[in-house]
Amino acid sequence: MLGQRTGIGEVTDGLITALAARDDVVPVAYALTWRGRDDLENRLPAGVVAATARFPARLVRELWGRGSSWPRAEHWTGPVDVVHALNYVAPPAHAPVIMAVHDLTFIRFPELCTPDTLRYGNLIRRALDRGALVQTGSEFTAAEIRDEFGVPADRVVAIHWGVGAVTDGRAELGAKLAGGSRYVLALGTVEPRKNLPALVRAFSAVASSDPEVRLVVAGPDGWDHERFNAALEAAPNRERIVRLGYVTSAQRRDLLAGATIFAYPSRYEGFGLPPLEAMAAGVPVVAGSAGSLPEVLGDAARLVDPLDDDALAGALTDLLDAPDARAALVARGKRQVARYSWDATAARFAQLYRSVA
Repeated sequence: MLGQRTGIGEVTDGLITALAARDDVVPVAYALTWRGRDDLENRLPAGVVAATARFPARLVRELWGRGSSWPRAEHWTGPVDVVHALNYVAPPAHAPVIMAVHDLTFIRFPELCTPDTLRYGNLIRRALDRGALVQTGSEFTAAEIRDEFGVPADRVVAIHWGVGAVTDGRAELGAKLAGGSRYVLALGTVEPRKNLPALVRAFSAVASSDPEVRLVVAGPDGWDHERFNAALEAAPNRERIVRLGYVTSAQRRDLLAGATIFAYPSRYEGFGLPPLEAMAAGVPVVAGSAGSLPEVLGDAARLVDPLDDDALAGALTDLLDAPDARAALVARGKRQVARYSWDATAARFAQLYRSVA
């Protein structure tokens, strides 16, 4: 929840907010951070305790990666009934531990990962050896975890994340950011797994026959963003590709409100929050048919092979030229995203916490 918030930060915020509204759970939010320890309290819902300690995250992860059972989670939180580690790195604890594993990119696609991310496998195995239960956001990822780590079925739980409110955006402000009212939107960190160079190439094919459409890519630079920059510079319609960096939550909602199509050609996902947000905002979605996306998005998105630039370009062109097809996808998207209520998700987590405790 600290710094520039990514998808894991969004689901952490959504879960803590929904749990804080319940009368049967008292959430305590801990953070493994030295520099950000004074900022956490301002990021939390009212009444949620910010549990921090003067302990550098890098040192803590090094100790846990070597098998140390110190420091325990209670060093930050004090006595608790359950520890829910929401970002792969699960601490040792006196209380039972639930470890969120969002995807297995570091195993399935190590070439798409930073050296830091590649350390997750060892940290996960250490936590499993200590008896941690695994929680993830999709049945697809749950099956991968069971297969890869040899975890019994009853130690891996799939609970879909929720989707927050994104319906109050202003389309005119989104169009102003985009530089036009007809645009394809991509949101997220610019990193190899998101497959954004392919989107740039597909857009170039679309733009050659559509003189008004623009492509907007919003999100911070991740690692190896140079490939995206190279695709951008090589694009024949470069003047109609808008590269926005990190955008605020309000700007994100504005961009969604004004978008003609939302594009998410990811090569691999463990859940896929941004396309669900687009559905909630009433935007038709074109997404990669990879990882958990077919499960999470169902028939409410146009799914294409993320490695096929022509298929991606064809799907974008078809929808741009067909308002009735866009409207049908929007209607299905509204029904699909209604399944991802934070209240329902928080109720499932509260039940899980009780059973684990």
